[in-house]
Amino acid sequence: MFKGSLVALVTPFDGRDRVDYAGLKRLVDFHVEQGSDGLVIAGTTGESPTLERSEHIELIGRCVEIAAGRLPIIAGTGSNSTAQSIELSRAVADPGIAAYMAVVPYYNKPTQEGIYRHYASLADTIDKPLLMYNVPGRTVADMLPETVARLARHGNIFGVKEATGDIDRLKAIQALVDEDFVLYSGDDFTALPFIERGGHGVVTVSGNVVPRQMSLLCSLAGSGQSAAAKGLDDTLQPLNKMLFVESNPIPVKWALGEMGLLEPHIRLPLTPFSAEHHENMRSAMRIAGVDLEKTV
Repeated sequence: MFKGSLVALVTPFDGRDRVDYAGLKRLVDFHVEQGSDGLVIAGTTGESPTLERSEHIELIGRCVEIAAGRLPIIAGTGSNSTAQSIELSRAVADPGIAAYMAVVPYYNKPTQEGIYRHYASLADTIDKPLLMYNVPGRTVADMLPETVARLARHGNIFGVKEATGDIDRLKAIQALVDEDFVLYSGDDFTALPFIERGGHGVVTVSGNVVPRQMSLLCSLAGSGQSAAAKGLDDTLQPLNKMLFVESNPIPVKWALGEMGLLEPHIRLPLTPFSAEHHENMRSAMRIAGVDLEKTV
């Protein structure tokens, strides 16, 4: 269904801590222009834990409106409550949404059976296909390959975003699912080997800053142009590293501020990017091909 670079979009805020919809338009237009393959809205990178329900709904609706069919919009509607995830998915339903993405329930540590029932219940009730998201580094609960395989048989679940960074995990899932089940990396550091070993793309944080490069990386890796892909990936790894020296999305919002795409406001409990990292981030951005002299 989807291939390439799906950008986990940040949510811009203004100086009064409100969603900045003018900034949102700049971001969406930027990704259309730069060739991103799709946008994931209101995920972790979009600070979904701090969004009020009304903001969450309006944010997704506005993205659909701004994108106007120019690239796919995937709505993040995950929660650690199955009922709340279902209710939110219904609330943001829009003909312009291409799919939903939902994270493995966090904090309450469900069993594998609980994870299975959570996703099956959600997929049974939503009007568009579902992308599952496994990130045990944040959720604690880890959706194992056998559970992914059970859920892959559901007609309304088309893929998984696997953010363990473990290529052996990719192989284990591939051995259990059909070839048309979509496998996305959720880890920019290992996106290249993930795609080279049969993954279909990446849901990327780095793509916020270097969308054209991330889309090209996916294309090169997917078409077997290993040397070119490796050369490009080498220029992106310093940026990948800097974007996670503090909790995501603290660094990426600062980087986008440097590019003139938004004001780098972030909501508590996250705090502004530490000054000690600023010069290293600028250096990494330049290595990745960002022209810091050019502002939007």
